Amino acid sequence: MQKIYLAFAVLLLALAACNDRPARTAATQPAAQPAEDIYTCPMHPQVKEHHPGNCPICGMTLVKKEFSTAEAKNSATDLHTLLRPTNSAVVSDIPVTALQQRSQSLSIETLGRVDYDTRRTQTISARFSGRIEKLYVKYRYQHVHAGDKIMDIYSPELVTAQQDLLFVLHNDPTNSRLFDATKTKLQLLGMNDQQLQQVIGSGKPLYNVTVYTPYNGHIHEAGIMPGPPGSDQQAAEPSGGGSPAMDVSKEMGELSLKEGMHIQKGQTLFQLFNTDQSWIILNLYGGSASQIKVGSAVTITAETAPDQPFDATISYIEPFYRKNSKTLAARVYFNNADRMLPIGSQVKAIIRGAAAEGAWLPREAVLSLGLHQVVLKRENGLFQVSAVQTGIMTDSLIQITGGLNAQDSVAADAQYLLDSESFIKVKD
Repeated sequence: MQKIYLAFAVLLLALAACNDRPARTAATQPAAQPAEDIYTCPMHPQVKEHHPGNCPICGMTLVKKEFSTAEAKNSATDLHTLLRPTNSAVVSDIPVTALQQRSQSLSIETLGRVDYDTRRTQTISARFSGRIEKLYVKYRYQHVHAGDKIMDIYSPELVTAQQDLLFVLHNDPTNSRLFDATKTKLQLLGMNDQQLQQVIGSGKPLYNVTVYTPYNGHIHEAGIMPGPPGSDQQAAEPSGGGSPAMDVSKEMGELSLKEGMHIQKGQTLFQLFNTDQSWIILNLYGGSASQIKVGSAVTITAETAPDQPFDATISYIEPFYRKNSKTLAARVYFNNADRMLPIGSQVKAIIRGAAAEGAWLPREAVLSLGLHQVVLKRENGLFQVSAVQTGIMTDSLIQITGGLNAQDSVAADAQYLLDSESFIKVKD
């Protein structure tokens, strides 16, 4: 009987231990963090934490916010996804765009300058030796017209030739062959018909013979190539393609030729550049140069006459890159007689090229980093930096030749997301 009581007591103790185990386990287990205790940043609501603290983006104090249990479970994952280096990703809700596959009529805007048309270059050389008795041209860039006086010269050679003519005229007037020969010699030396008639009529030689210019243009000294006033370049080398460099002496002023100076036969005295026919040099960048041809239409707007644009065509494209330049040069020949655009003045041009097929993005969607072109592609709610290959560039569009698919979405204005120079980092 005693054994029965002892067994019953052991059984009661075992049952009590089993009933107490869940309560003890529950008492020793820490209480779960309430799902609603979520802290977020007022300025960056995408930041979510389970404890007070500061925003890892802007440093502001986090504030408590009520969230559902499901949102609380995802908060840690969202924060891990969003906290990326700022030079490779950014969070934003700005508008996005995608590739547009179409045929685009090209309208390329570029800059240029007015330049001399070197096909209009003329020179005035001395046909005989002599001394300058009077100089009618006093300073560089003086404008002269055909028939204007340049200088009066005393030349013993020219005086002797006149005396030969007068000798034949007085002593052998019937010898027409000899008379014509002496007259032709004087004409080849530069005397015009009026001067010859004056010598024949007066029977006396002209000791001071006036030299006239047969051309229109601006006077420049021999060896000094033209350029806009104020240029500090010396004449040295041509720019290629038959076009001389835009060079000029360092200062404006009177010419080095002076009255009383002696000149030699064959010496080049002046160069004349006619601005009535000029050309415009336009700069073409590599991305658009392939779409521009000779004959392409262009609208020119000069900085000196912005309210008087005019239409022209591309006359010539130089087949080389000029020294220290990364652009091709295209020439536009035009009549400058009425417009009188100053040489060296700047112009803006809109060139209308042939249509091109391709995938296009707005120019604002692409950032140029020198050797790289990048866009901000949207992936999983983030804008990720992505390198792209580009082609033709117009005023508002840029052709994408690689790096994007038709399904990709990119920031419509990548510049808007550019926080600083340290933002963009492209993987090699």
